[in-house]
Amino acid sequence: MNNALSVALRMTLGLAATSAVLATSSAAFAADPIRIGVIAEAQAIAGASIPQAAQLAADEINASGGVDGRKIEIVSYDNHSSSADSVRAFQRAVNEDKVNAVIASYISEVVLALEPWASRLKTPFVTPGAASNEISKSVHADYAKNKYTFHGYLTSAALALSVCDAAKDLLVEKMHMKSAVIMSEDAAWTKPLDVGYEECLPKIGLKVLDHIRFSPDTTDFTPIFNKIEGSKPDVIITGISHVGVQPTVQWKNQQVPIPMFGISSQATNETFGKDTNQAAEGVLYQGVSGPGVAVTPKSVPFAENFKKKFGNYPSYAGYTAYDEVYYIADAVKRAGSTDADKLVDALEKTDWEGTIGRVQFYGKDDPFTHSIKYGKGLITGLMLQWQDGKQSAVWPKEVAKVDIKFPSFIKLSN
Repeated sequence: MNNALSVALRMTLGLAATSAVLATSSAAFAADPIRIGVIAEAQAIAGASIPQAAQLAADEINASGGVDGRKIEIVSYDNHSSSADSVRAFQRAVNEDKVNAVIASYISEVVLALEPWASRLKTPFVTPGAASNEISKSVHADYAKNKYTFHGYLTSAALALSVCDAAKDLLVEKMHMKSAVIMSEDAAWTKPLDVGYEECLPKIGLKVLDHIRFSPDTTDFTPIFNKIEGSKPDVIITGISHVGVQPTVQWKNQQVPIPMFGISSQATNETFGKDTNQAAEGVLYQGVSGPGVAVTPKSVPFAENFKKKFGNYPSYAGYTAYDEVYYIADAVKRAGSTDADKLVDALEKTDWEGTIGRVQFYGKDDPFTHSIKYGKGLITGLMLQWQDGKQSAVWPKEVAKVDIKFPSFIKLSN
């Protein structure tokens, strides 16, 4: 009898202990995970960093206890650079995979195709890399409908300002350049970019001699470079993203004696040097952060952790995607909810120091509603140059690592 009681008592105590452990575990993981869908161009030079950086951010947040005990779960989809595939992925993400928010694409055409779906499915949606002014202008034009979309990268208008700000300091004041030719791919994001270039370049002292827009399917840039050389500009101001390798390789092979300076999205990824067989040497490109550049205390640690995990430094959209996971998580914490409308309200109040600077969004009264703010103390952008096989910051002077250095085939007029 005593032995039986003893066994029963031990069993009861054991069950109680097991129940206590289970209760503790279930309390820790009782809440559903916060699911973030990531739709990106996983095979593209500029897009590959997006899902990688998002996962890195989620892993860090989860290692620190998640958001009030809730884990961040990344659900990734490769959109193959297709708007149709992106729309299908967005529908699946919301309807089947039950995501709470979506981070998607560096291609403006894709983001513009997804924006109506964010409205229909009432799902907060942030782009880490698309630039078209129309993304945030649509939010401004019909706020009630399009308030779910956030422009987590600089608008084309802001990018043009960033390039002109850098060109004024580096090209006009330091090198006394006086003329430029604009060379942009024909895409949704470059239409407003080129308008911005045409407006701001003359203001800083660079006369625009020609304006070339080419198809992103172009494979032979010889006629384009010949035409540019005929104009004899001091600099080529670029607006290229879907292309990059081809014009850069041909610029080097044909020894085009004019520097390239501006937006070159592919050049922001460390793989670009290898992709161009080091033809990138001397290319100047705008970025929001870069290897070894302490834009904020978070910039360098992120870049180094990313390289350690994935073998290369990220593209510009990697920095933004990483920040976006963090400030979406922060918005969930502040909202105390993953309810879409509460999350939108919280995202609008974002004030987050990320890897690219201080992230805040323009309000509903601004023409660029829900785009990140551009300016000193917020996001200003950088100018970097490929030198000795590496990406080095040359502007602004607060973070500049080196002076501009050109390959021997570049002939400066001054």
